[in-house]
Amino acid sequence: MKVRSSLKSLKNQPGSQVVRRRGRTFVINKINPRFKGRQG
Repeated sequence: MKVRSSLKSLKNQPGSQVVRRRGRTFVINKINPRFKGRQG
């Protein structure tokens, strides 16, 4: 999981979903899990 200040490049990947959990923004990707990330 990458911690990034901007998730724009991660959320443009095919299969990625933007999810808000516990006040943080996550990107999860079932098709290609190396594009997982958290903003902050």
